[in-house]
Amino acid sequence: MKRILTVLAIVASGICSAQPPADCKPSSLNIPGAPYPCIFPDHRAIFRVDAPDAQKVRVRVGSGFDLAKQADGLWYATTTPLVEGFHYYLLQIDGATVSDPATGTYFGGGSWSSAIEIPASDADFYSHKEVPHGLVRDEWYFSTVTQNWRRAMIYTPAGYDTNTKTRFPVLYLLHGWGENEIGWTFQGHVDQIMDNLIASGKAKPMIIVMDNLNAVKPGEDGSIYNARGVLTQAVPQARTAQMGAPGVPGAGIGSGARPGGGPPAGGPAASAGVAAARPGGMRGLTSTTFTEMMFSDLIPMVEKNYRVAPGRENRAMAGLSMGGMQTFTTGLQNLDKFAYLGGFSGSCGGRGTFDPKTSCSGAFADSSEFNKKVKLLFLSTGSVEGPGVKNFSDALTQAGIHNVYFESPGTAHEWLTWRRALQDFAPRLFR
Repeated sequence: MKRILTVLAIVASGICSAQPPADCKPSSLNIPGAPYPCIFPDHRAIFRVDAPDAQKVRVRVGSGFDLAKQADGLWYATTTPLVEGFHYYLLQIDGATVSDPATGTYFGGGSWSSAIEIPASDADFYSHKEVPHGLVRDEWYFSTVTQNWRRAMIYTPAGYDTNTKTRFPVLYLLHGWGENEIGWTFQGHVDQIMDNLIASGKAKPMIIVMDNLNAVKPGEDGSIYNARGVLTQAVPQARTAQMGAPGVPGAGIGSGARPGGGPPAGGPAASAGVAAARPGGMRGLTSTTFTEMMFSDLIPMVEKNYRVAPGRENRAMAGLSMGGMQTFTTGLQNLDKFAYLGGFSGSCGGRGTFDPKTSCSGAFADSSEFNKKVKLLFLSTGSVEGPGVKNFSDALTQAGIHNVYFESPGTAHEWLTWRRALQDFAPRLFR
């Protein structure tokens, strides 16, 4: 403990004023005045750590990079080009893993991490603009199922508070494994995306509810949700190193940064969104408790406190990664409640042969009936994640199930993939 506290003190000792090269611009996620990490136009980044007494410093971003110590005690590393978009990262200093005091912190992989944003060529769609802005509200409510107070983040569109006679459709939007209800706001830029879409007339004004997927009853094992590397027995130990979480540094799926292109070696990107191959199927990574809580507590709370348009035709559900799997677990068994479903790098199915009569609990057995009920079944993935989601979409099409497939170019299991997915998904809702 003494060693760790010493390391933390070293890291927090200050951010020196030396400026980076002129063409290396501070990341937009740095704290005010922090010049590092900075980003070159070619997407290389420079990291700097002030740790004069340290023996070894490494930054866990992409494939990971060792920092070199200079005479003044400052450590530097210049990376190879990083992939566009948002990336969690952590520092390793003499064996201790810590956040970088030069950046804000973001919850992912079951812990608070630093982050760097590599400017995307299409960042305009999630950038702040001079348009009418909605609000993201904290909504606390007591769950009779989990027996605790829970927080949901709720986006209301511009004009919600003035158009007091208007009722709005609702999208229930879920985060991924190891994240929580704040992810879509702080990492996903949901409010900027929706403000811009609504202002341009591309999407209908809607309420978006972002609840915490991590729902457990008293006495239930919630370890799969709580900390990086801690999984229930439903997920075999051999899979743990490959599972990871969205954008988590060092994780096989989701490390996001692929210097020089190509997915992380050995990760399960090819099967992202196709989880039933694991013993226990999706049940090992999704929660029946969340489904119960959603219908018993969350939806009633939303419909009591917000001006919600009634009926399944005004209710959608979507999620990223594990949240996509939860969407399919909840939505496919409750099609009387939802007319729109979306899986962003997460759905259902299996790595083996898809059988519409048995896969996904037989939800696709009657294609005609399914197509009558579901106005939109949306599947998306990053082009570097592997063929799993595309194969699933193709199998559904062959089985006569209407679906829309979207692919984010050049991205893996990461937030830019899901920002783009939401941009394509939202305009298709409630039409």
